[in-house]
Amino acid sequence: MRIIIAGAGEVGTHLAKLLSRENMEICLMDERAERLGDLDTDYDLLTKVGSPTSIRDLKEIGVKDCDLFIAVTPHESENMTACLMANQLGAKKTLARIDNYEYLLPENKRFFENMGLNHLIYPEVLAANEIVESLKTNWLRYHISLCDGALELCVLKVRENAEALGKAFSSGFFAHGRYRVVAIKRENETLIPSGNDEIQANDIVYVVCTHENVDFMREEMGKNKRDIQTILFYGGSRIAQKAVQNLPDDKNIKIIEANKEVCYALSQKVNNALIINGDGSDMDTLREEGIQDADAFVAVTESSEANIFACLAAKRFGVHKTIAEVENIDYIQMAEGLDVGAVLNKKTITASYIYQLLLNASVLNVRNLTSADAQIVEFEASEKSRITRGQIKSMGLPKDSTIAGIVRAGEGILVNGDTQILQGDKVVVFCKSHVIRKLERFFKE
Repeated sequence: MRIIIAGAGEVGTHLAKLLSRENMEICLMDERAERLGDLDTDYDLLTKVGSPTSIRDLKEIGVKDCDLFIAVTPHESENMTACLMANQLGAKKTLARIDNYEYLLPENKRFFENMGLNHLIYPEVLAANEIVESLKTNWLRYHISLCDGALELCVLKVRENAEALGKAFSSGFFAHGRYRVVAIKRENETLIPSGNDEIQANDIVYVVCTHENVDFMREEMGKNKRDIQTILFYGGSRIAQKAVQNLPDDKNIKIIEANKEVCYALSQKVNNALIINGDGSDMDTLREEGIQDADAFVAVTESSEANIFACLAAKRFGVHKTIAEVENIDYIQMAEGLDVGAVLNKKTITASYIYQLLLNASVLNVRNLTSADAQIVEFEASEKSRITRGQIKSMGLPKDSTIAGIVRAGEGILVNGDTQILQGDKVVVFCKSHVIRKLERFFKE
């Protein structure tokens, strides 16, 4: 597969690095040579200095033989123009990064496809959706509904009071079948647990269960449940705007933004939040706005550093749920080590969405997990899939992967080694990023 990525900004560069590990021909282009740097020598990809809206440059880069043309420059109009040109010059599929929510409405999809724009992606909307999902519970760092809600992925940090601490997986403590621990993040390492492993204090644990067993799992992990009603946003970015618009009207929401013009624009677009013109990094301002009474604090300014430190301050005020947008990937590990809470990164969210387009049709969904070198993948087993030819324990699945559960006839079911997957089953797999292609082979016909 031949892929051209136009725009060597944070999203384009991150995606190019991710895809360079695959058996694909990747070319990254940008008008500024300094953005491309030494990427072509450090990674298995080609670089090209050129404009994505130049017919000559597109022809020189070989767009006519391109399977997927991705335009992710900071400018929406440039991305859309580049995709239209690439389509006319022979690219099989195109994807443009946009910042106009109207374009994503279902009734407009056919309109853009007829023009030659096959996929549109709005990273800020994807990030806002992650925030809304995370704010549904106070005790989870992340929560993802899998297979239309038949299974739940719950990500939490385990404290010293948890009943599940110090129990080896081979001990039988986890043999109840009511939840399945699919991974453990311990400092810089992501573990796919085996029989001799055990959960330790301060581990970030990834658990899959059905909805009716969430409370049972929460109690064993030593977490207390508390409703989130009062939410304080630091930064009036588009992410904050979209998140607030999608939150229930019964929440008490405040947005603190330093720029007066941004505050005015927000007041015209958001009717379920109080907009405050002030410095959200100032402790006195936070006190005045009642941070000590907040159930959740969400920092989504343009500065990763400001977001991290603001969340640390919120923790000192007693806020249990904090979410920080951290766009500098090098800071993510530090943020987690400082116990910031949930960490949000647009690049990894966007890359997950695009990566899914490149996988086999048996892949229903892919979610890249910001805090771990891992992905949750939803497959569908067909009649001829190799995965249906025996029990899971006899399949020889790749190392660094585990099947968390299946959905059969709409019902979520946790699995063990004796489970046999059947045609039509939706299969939820937790795996490290480098083995996803190997897993595909088990579901291909």
